[in-house]
Amino acid sequence: MNLGQWARDLGMGIRFAFAGGREGWVRAVLTAVGVGLGVALLLLSTALPNALSVRHEREQARMDYSFSAETRPKADDTMVIANVDTTFREKDVRGRLVEPEGPRAPLPPGLSAYPAKGEMVVSPELKRLLASDDARLLRERLPYRIVGTIGESGLVGSRELAYFAGATGLAAHVESGRTTRLDRFGEVNPTPEPPDPVLILLNIVVIVVLLMPVAVFVAAAVRFGGERRDRRLAALRLVGADGQMARRIAAGEAMAGALLGLVLGTGFFLIGRQIAGSVEVAGVSVWPSYLNPSPALAALVAVAVPAAAVGVTLLALRGVVIEPLGVVRTAKPSRRRLWWRLLLPVAGLGLLYPMIGQGRGDGDFNQYLVVSGVLLLLVGVTALLPWLVETVVARLGAGGVAWQLAVRRLQVSSGTAARMVNGIAVAVAGAIALQMLFAGVDDQYTQDTGLDLTRAQMQVNVPDGTPLTATARRFEDTKGVRKVTALGEGYLGSSSWRTEEGPNLSTELTVGDCAALRELAKLPSCADGAVFVLDGSEYSLDGPKLAKPGTRLYIESSSSGTSKEAVWTVPAGVVKAPALKDPTGNKRGGFLMTPGALPDHLRELVSGRLYLSIDESVPDAFEYTRNTTSAVDALASTAMWSATRTSERYDSIRTGLLVGAICVLLLIGASLLVSQLEQLRDRRKLLSALVAFGTRRRTLGLSVLWQTAIPIALGLLLAAVVGITLGTVLLKMTDTPVGVDWASVLAMTGMGGAVVLLVTALSLPPLVRLMRPDGLRTE
Repeated sequence: MNLGQWARDLGMGIRFAFAGGREGWVRAVLTAVGVGLGVALLLLSTALPNALSVRHEREQARMDYSFSAETRPKADDTMVIANVDTTFREKDVRGRLVEPEGPRAPLPPGLSAYPAKGEMVVSPELKRLLASDDARLLRERLPYRIVGTIGESGLVGSRELAYFAGATGLAAHVESGRTTRLDRFGEVNPTPEPPDPVLILLNIVVIVVLLMPVAVFVAAAVRFGGERRDRRLAALRLVGADGQMARRIAAGEAMAGALLGLVLGTGFFLIGRQIAGSVEVAGVSVWPSYLNPSPALAALVAVAVPAAAVGVTLLALRGVVIEPLGVVRTAKPSRRRLWWRLLLPVAGLGLLYPMIGQGRGDGDFNQYLVVSGVLLLLVGVTALLPWLVETVVARLGAGGVAWQLAVRRLQVSSGTAARMVNGIAVAVAGAIALQMLFAGVDDQYTQDTGLDLTRAQMQVNVPDGTPLTATARRFEDTKGVRKVTALGEGYLGSSSWRTEEGPNLSTELTVGDCAALRELAKLPSCADGAVFVLDGSEYSLDGPKLAKPGTRLYIESSSSGTSKEAVWTVPAGVVKAPALKDPTGNKRGGFLMTPGALPDHLRELVSGRLYLSIDESVPDAFEYTRNTTSAVDALASTAMWSATRTSERYDSIRTGLLVGAICVLLLIGASLLVSQLEQLRDRRKLLSALVAFGTRRRTLGLSVLWQTAIPIALGLLLAAVVGITLGTVLLKMTDTPVGVDWASVLAMTGMGGAVVLLVTALSLPPLVRLMRPDGLRTE
C-alpha cells in the first residue's frame, strides 16, 4: 500500500469537499453537523469521569462530621458547626450554623470570613431564590441578613442551595449528633464501602448503552449525501481516476466532514459546557470547570472519528461500481445474507453466558466480557435491521399512492432507511435491557422503612430539654397539621452509663400525654402522673425486670452522649400494659411516663420526637411545618416519611442513567432531523417532478411519513426482542428472577417512536418548500 498515494487522494477528497461547489460544501456541512453532535456527546462522556471525581473531592473537602469517638476540646484552632439542612418545595437546602472558637479556626471551603450572628453567606442559586416572590416561606425560615456568597470551592454544583449562618452557644450541643467541633474540614480516615459487583455491572452497562447510539449516529452521519457523492465520483473516472483512487477521494470527502465535525463538536461541547452550569437535571448540577475531558480520551475521539469516517465510507463503497459514465448499482441487488448478521448477537450471548448465575457470591463480573458481550448484542441490532427492513418491504404489496411511493422508495434504498433508524433501535434496545435490570434488582437496594404513613407523614426532632407540651401546641396551631403525637425519649440503665462496660440491664423511656401513649400501648386507664411498663416489646425485654418499686435507674438522653446523667427511682404503682406498634412500625419496650410523673431534673435529658399527620390538600403544608420547626429551635430537624428507602449508590447510578438518557435522546432527535433534511435535499428534483406531474402535496407528505414509520416500526420491534434478550441474560447474571416489565418496554418503544414522529413533523415545513416545480431548474 502506497501511503503517499493514499495521502494525496485523501487530500484531494478534502479539497473537493470544500472547493467542489455548493453541493460539496453543503454535504460537508451536513456531515459536520451530524458528526459534531456526536462528538460533543462523546467529549461530554470523556468529561464525566473528571466531573464525578471533582464533585466527590469537593464533597469530601467540605465534610464537617467528626468520626472520632472522642470529642475534641475547645482550642484557638477549633470551630463548632451544626447541621441545619432543610427542604423547600422538594429541593434540598444545605444549611450550617458556624461559630469559631479561636483566631485560627478553620474556614469552611468557599468562605473568606465567618458570618456574625444573625448573618449568613449563601450560594448564588439560594440568593436568587430568596430574592424571588415565591420564596416568602423560605425567607421566614432563614431570618438572617445576607452578607456574601459561597465560592465555587464550597459547592458541589452551580444550582446547589446552601448557606452558612453565624451562631453562638453551639458548644453546649456538641454531643447532640447534629453539632460537631472541628479543627479542620475533610473526611478523616474514611471507610470505603466494599465494592458491589451488581452495581459495578450496572455502571458498565449504563456506559455502554449510552455511548453505543452515539457511535452509530457518527457512523451514519459520515454517509450523508452518499448518492450525489457517487455521481460526482463518476466524473473523476471520466478524467482518468481508477476505481480505487475514486474510493480514496470519497473517503477524503467524508474525512473532511468528520474533521469539520470535530471542530463543530468541540464548539458544541464548549457551548454545552457553559449551559450545563445553569441547568439542573434530576437534582444534579455541575460547574462548567468540572467538565474537562480527559486528554487521553479526547485524543482518542479526535483520532477515532476521522478514522471511522474513512473506514465507513470504504465499507459503504465496496458494493458500488463507479464507471466513467455513471454509477452502476446492480439492477437487482443481491439479497443481504442473514447468517453472519446472526453471528454478532450469538457471539455476544456466548461471552455473557459464562457469568450467568454468578450474582454477588462469586466475585466481580469480568468487565471485558461484559463490555464485549453487550456491544456485540447492540451491534447485532445495526446488522440485523437492514436485513429485516429489506426482507419485509420486499413483501409489501399494493396500497394508496402515498403507500406505493413510500414502499418503492424503501425497496430501492432500504439501507438508507435502516441507517436512519439504527441509532433509535440501539438506544431503545439498551434502554429496555437496563430497565429490566433495574426493575429486577430494585428490591435488593430498596428497603421497606416500616413507617405507618396513615398515622404520620412527618417527624420533628427537637433538642433535649425542649418543653414538649408547649411545642406540641405550636404545631397543633400550624396551618396544615391535622394531628400531633409528641413523645419524649431517653434510655434507662441498671447502673451508670459512664462505666466502660455500661449497665447490665437497659431499657427505653417514653414520655407523653395519655393520647400520645395510647398510640404505643393498650392502656387500661390513664391520668397525668401515671407510669406504665410495656410488655410484649420486640426488642427491649428488660423493662419488666427493672420495674420493681425502689429500683434506682440511670437515665441517659437518646441524643446527648454520656456527659449528662441522672438517677430516677421507680415508684410504686407501675402498671403493665401490652405494647402496640407505634407510628414507626415498631413495638416499644421499657417505661411509659406521663409528663406529671417526670421529675424536673430529668426533663433536660429527654429528647423530643413529634409525629405529625399533615393535611396535604393545604398548599405548602410541609413548608409551614418546617417554619414552625425552625421557630421552635434552630437545631430542631424535620424528616419526611416515605414507605421505602433506596441505596444512595444505586440511586446515583439511576440518576446518572436518566441524565445520560436525556442527552442521548436530544442527540438522537437532532441527528435524525439533520439526516431527514439531508435525504429531502437529495430528493428535491424528484419531489419537484412529482409535483409538476400533478401529485398532491398531501400525498407526498404521507409518503414521507410512511417511509419513516415502516422502518421505525421494524426497528422498534427488533429493539424490543434484543432488549428483552439482553435484559434476561443480565438478570440471570445477577442471579435475579427474570421478569419482563411490559409497561416499561412499551414506554421505551413509545419514547423512541415519539422522537421519530416529532422529527418527521419538524421536517414537513422544509418538505413543503421543496415541493415546488421550480426545483427542477438547473444550471
